[in-house]
Amino acid sequence: QVQLVESGGGLVQAGGSLKLSCEASGFIFSINAMNWYRQAPGKQREWVAGISSGYNIDYADSVKGRFTISRDNAKNTVYLQMNSLKSEDTAVYYCQAGRENTWGQGTQVTVSS
Repeated sequence: QVQLVESGGGLVQAGGSLKLSCEASGFIFSINAMNWYRQAPGKQREWVAGISSGYNIDYADSVKGRFTISRDNAKNTVYLQMNSLKSEDTAVYYCQAGRENTWGQGTQVTVSS
């Protein structure tokens, strides 16, 4: 029923940029807060950014000033623009809907130094 499909990951050099997308279906997207998380090898999943149904936004300190979360309710999609990427950003990135106990499958981001 509920589906979250992340895309846009890839291999980039340090200092580069990527834009991730998460397409959602199976629930009322517009009333859900949407979040991005990431998980590096051997580490726990870490919250990265969130945007509420009212467009309030928060970021983890590690990405403030570099990442931008946004949403397009008409497309049921949440985005994560990642600039000035660092090797520490290497992880699988996941999206999550606040009112739904469901995760996407993730998209790999690898930053070479």
